Parts: sequence; structure tokens; C-alpha cells
Amino acid sequence: MMRKTATAVCGAAMLAMGMTGCASTFEGSGSKDAASAEQLAMRLEDPWAQEASSDARAKAEGTLADGVYTGTGKGMEGLVTVKLLVQDNRISCLETAQEGESQSRGGYEAIRDGRFAAMIEAAQGAGIDAISGATITTAGVRQAVEDALSQAEAAAAGATASQGGEAR
Repeated sequence: MMRKTATAVCGAAMLAMGMTGCASTFEGSGSKDAASAEQLAMRLEDPWAQEASSDARAKAEGTLADGVYTGTGKGMEGLVTVKLLVQDNRISCLETAQEGESQSRGGYEAIRDGRFAAMIEAAQGAGIDAISGATITTAGVRQAVEDALSQAEAAAAGATASQGGEAR
């Protein structure tokens, strides 16, 4: 009788230990796959947290007239607008905005969080890197920057022509 009881207790213990391996190992998730994805996301660096470094002495290429210029480009679901301040050939991004861009798009967040503005200032022009998930919006931002800078170049060319060809 003692042998049967010991066998039953050992069998129940083995069954209990075997069943605990079937449960999700991450609290609050519905499956092991979801738990793995959540745990992986907790360990990876946030790609949005990377800072765009800029050189305070860097200047834009070409000759640009000082002033505030607004350029537009075509984003994923509407126009992207960039307002740039040019002072002594140095570009500062005053504002980036979008019309109609939905919150489910990567470009919406990059515009709202100022990531594009920081990238424009770091690049001192339209040569910014594409943001993953916001490729079309990035192209629209580049178009808008090029549009604003072309206005600044035209203003500089007009000022030079009005001064008899001399650079100011």
C-alpha cells in the first residue's frame, strides 16, 4: 500500500511540474509568442531615442539670403510644410507640420516629436536620412526643405543682381 501511495504522489508531482512549462512565462500576455515579442522589445534600444548631432558652426552650402522661408512637399496623405530661418548661411528649423498625415504613420510621430527638425538642422539642408516607416513622409520633408532653400537662393541671387553683381 505504501508503494502505491508513493507512486501516486510521484506521478502527481511529475504531472504538476510538466504542466507548469505550458503556462506563459511573461505576466499579462496571452501567448508565448507575445511574451517573447514583449520581452524582446524591452531589451532593444528605442530607435526614436537616437539624437541627431549637429555642429553649431556648420553652415549650409551655397549662398542663401537671410530670412524666414516656408517650403512644401508631398507626404503620405497630404502636404508637409517646413519653415526655415536662415541667418548667415546657417539653417534653423522653426516648424515642421503636416496636413492630413494620420497617427498610424511613422512620419506623423517624427514630425510631432521634432525628429525631422533636428535632422534638418544637423544636415544643414535637405540631405536627411530616411526614417523607417516614414519613407514617403521623409521624401516630402526633403522636398519642403529644398523648396524653402530654393527661395533663399533666389532671394540671394536677386540681392546680388540688384547690387551690381557684387556679393554682400
